[in-house]
Amino acid sequence: MTVERSEGSCVGIRTLSSSSSSSSSLTRCYYLSSSSDDARHRTPAWMGKGLSCVCIKRKGTYEHICSNLTPLQEERLRRLKHRMKVYFDASRSDHQGALRALWTATYPNRELDGLISEKWKEMGWQGRDPTTDFRGAGFISLENLLFFAKTFTISFQRLLNKQGGKRATWEYPFAVAGVNITFMIMQMLDLHSSKRRTFVRSVFIQMLSENEWTFDLLYCVAFMVMDKQWLEKNASYMEFNDILKSTRAQLEKELLSDDVLRIEDMPSYDLLC
Repeated sequence: MTVERSEGSCVGIRTLSSSSSSSSSLTRCYYLSSSSDDARHRTPAWMGKGLSCVCIKRKGTYEHICSNLTPLQEERLRRLKHRMKVYFDASRSDHQGALRALWTATYPNRELDGLISEKWKEMGWQGRDPTTDFRGAGFISLENLLFFAKTFTISFQRLLNKQGGKRATWEYPFAVAGVNITFMIMQMLDLHSSKRRTFVRSVFIQMLSENEWTFDLLYCVAFMVMDKQWLEKNASYMEFNDILKSTRAQLEKELLSDDVLRIEDMPSYDLLC
């Protein structure tokens, strides 16, 4: 950890993980006022000046994270934004192939009759044609499910089959829940917004230095957190939106922890297997 002082009363503290390079360091700057009362009522001079920083208030001081992107972060963020813009297109052979791959990863020993089949309902789609459920989050929501199925097979199957804990009579539909989780994360990170950056968004972008699949890993963590909260609160289908909100709050809390520099550092990452 190194301390860097800049003009005025801003102190920058750069934290490096053991495996980090200079391009993936996380710099946190603290604006210190002369009193706690000033911190509550005075706006830092740099706010509203067009700087690429985010300001939040913590325990009487203002804190912002500098988000000058490295070329690596810019490129990875560009690719992620592109993924988020792709709609599911049932006429594209690669999209059809990804859907078939999801079926194979989910049910490796079962044949699929076709892309339109009653069997899709078993996975938690609303009808015979799962392509209609991708409208909210696009193709990336299918990619997220496929990544989860292939990367954390045990966890994926446990959630799919609703194993563990006391389950509700009216459970959440697995696949549709996955699409909703993708959409929730997209909203939380707000990567396409032209408004002032949020702290969580800036932390996430810094994490892209560590792993290009940070979004997909966060998705897997979010799914596990959602199911854990579902069980702890004895929720039923009508409470799904409330559980999704509390899941987002938990993710934000963990991402803002000082010792979390990668998705793998999040406490809830240990839920995956």
